[in-house]
Amino acid sequence: MTTNPAPNRRLRSAKIVVSGAFGVGKTTLVGTISEITPLRTEAAMTSAGRNIDDRKHLPGKTTTTVALDFGRVTIDETVKLYIFGTPGQDRFGFMWDDLVKGALGAIVIADTRRLEDCYPAIDYYEQRKLPMVVAVNVFEDAPIHRLDQVRQALNVTDNVPVIRFDARDKESVKIVLLTLLNRLLIAHKEAAARALAMQPPPRFHLPV
Repeated sequence: MTTNPAPNRRLRSAKIVVSGAFGVGKTTLVGTISEITPLRTEAAMTSAGRNIDDRKHLPGKTTTTVALDFGRVTIDETVKLYIFGTPGQDRFGFMWDDLVKGALGAIVIADTRRLEDCYPAIDYYEQRKLPMVVAVNVFEDAPIHRLDQVRQALNVTDNVPVIRFDARDKESVKIVLLTLLNRLLIAHKEAAARALAMQPPPRFHLPV
């Protein structure tokens, strides 16, 4: 990775968001890939959330994100990604609009033990037409489903990449980020093509 752009190439920054259910691996992903010490707003879980947060598959989890996670990664000499992780619990959902504002794309992390928990995030980004990637995190006791089965269960369109990854592994997280960047490039080209198609045809004047 490089941090100084070439003199004739302007450094650009892009914001992406990472979403998913409580305890699905958002904080881990940001911490794994960030080149700076990530900002975390984790708090100890208390008895108040005992009947709210489903810890059936997360018996050892003792903290939860209450606002956001933040990290940064340099893709190459021209692009820096700023990564914002959203809180997973419904009661912190009011923060999403502010966190997502200005984002170019999203990563929705899924856990095959509770796929239904990522429906809200997928619906949220579909409604806002924000390009996204569904990243299926690997857990030791989670069932391994084919990715086409995951796609069908989540009812996402074919243009949404669905990939498997390990939030603890840096190379695996890199693949998720690069997949999202490729999706953003395709979305940009599609938008440009639509805009071109909407332009009126040029007028030609015959000489008198």
